[in-house]
Amino acid sequence: MSYIVEINQLNKYFGQHHVLKDIDLQVETGEVVVIIGASGSGKSTLIRCINGLEEYNSGQLVVDERSLAPHGGNQKALNSIRKEVGMVFQQFNLFPHLSVRRNIMLAPMKVRNSNKDDATDTADRLLDRVGIGNQADKFPGQLSGGQQQRVAIARALAMEPRLMLFDEPTSALDPEMVGEVLDVMRELAREGMTMMVVTHEMGFAREVADRVIYIHEGRIVEQGPPDQVFDNPQNERTQAFLSRVLSH
Repeated sequence: MSYIVEINQLNKYFGQHHVLKDIDLQVETGEVVVIIGASGSGKSTLIRCINGLEEYNSGQLVVDERSLAPHGGNQKALNSIRKEVGMVFQQFNLFPHLSVRRNIMLAPMKVRNSNKDDATDTADRLLDRVGIGNQADKFPGQLSGGQQQRVAIARALAMEPRLMLFDEPTSALDPEMVGEVLDVMRELAREGMTMMVVTHEMGFAREVADRVIYIHEGRIVEQGPPDQVFDNPQNERTQAFLSRVLSH
């Protein structure tokens, strides 16, 4: 079994607040894992720990065979992990003073030491891939929210990551723009990209996930194939959560 993420007994605190509690999780290469749960349950904190944006307090975290130590230790491993893990956030975090093409070029130039010509080719290829090749010379402020999020996905892909993390990538979008971003993510899943996705889009989770994980108050209380989790949840907390979100 080839695991790109291995988490054992991971705990995370914010001061006295115990955010993640004894998390055990393995993610296979090529697997699409969708993480669901109420706001504040620890979903985003979990994936932020995976690429070191948050330091965890105890347990074990291995990403791409590199062990990331608690409390931000092992900076060499952290630097290596960040080269192999792309992340897309709720907010787009694009540089407003740079063109769309230049925003994407920064990743291969800084992470992969690509020259300018190669980085330009990479940016143009990825913009075509996410369906906005005709927007390369515009600035982020000239694009819709959905287009900006697709630029952010292209920028993450420019790192040639082995794992993509998505932290509620559609939550800041107007409803009519959600679909265009989810379409790009569906295509990545079909192409075999390893993905961990925090989302409230239950239809997307049912359609694309190999495995759905439900987190409640910092604990994984249920996980399994989408049909099992959505149609026959075993835990009463999962049942209560889904009855609320699926009835709207």
